[in-house]
Amino acid sequence: MTNEPVTLAETHLSDIIAFKSELQDAFAVAVADEFGELPDGPIPSDEVLDAAIDAPGAVALRILCGGRKIGGAVVTINEETHHNSLDLFFLKVGEHGRGLGLQAWRAIERRFPATITWQTYTPYFEKRNIHFYVNKCGFKIIEFFNKYHSDPNQPGGQDDLPGDGDAFQFEKVMRPSQLVLANLE
Repeated sequence: MTNEPVTLAETHLSDIIAFKSELQDAFAVAVADEFGELPDGPIPSDEVLDAAIDAPGAVALRILCGGRKIGGAVVTINEETHHNSLDLFFLKVGEHGRGLGLQAWRAIERRFPATITWQTYTPYFEKRNIHFYVNKCGFKIIEFFNKYHSDPNQPGGQDDLPGDGDAFQFEKVMRPSQLVLANLE
């Protein structure tokens, strides 16, 4: 745990190349740990990252610790329904294991206080992420995508990640009373 505050800042256009490279480096560690080698090209691809960053409602955030860039996130915010998604989340290589990820997630929750639910997903092989989302951040697993039950939002597999495309979808209900009221309308 660090004593320096973890904060967020919107990612500037001039920082997008570094942001994407750091994210790809962080994802590469997990892929190499699981599969022993990396496929050709970065993971996720630049095309997948550009689509996430440029999606309607997307906000690319830098995670800062004491003003130093330590990671990033891309969230999609729906201002009408307040059902939002965490599309990408990473800490730079070497920044894990000190509670920074949880502090960053809490900063995201504080930044978007009108959120009713958050959704995210992670590949089955990313057990560290599963632990983080479920045991640290309070998400619940709501769906398991696999060869018997494909993700309708990911035809043909889970983005461009290696493996068989198995993935978990998570949800965190932030404001249950608003969720009930929204369903009654």
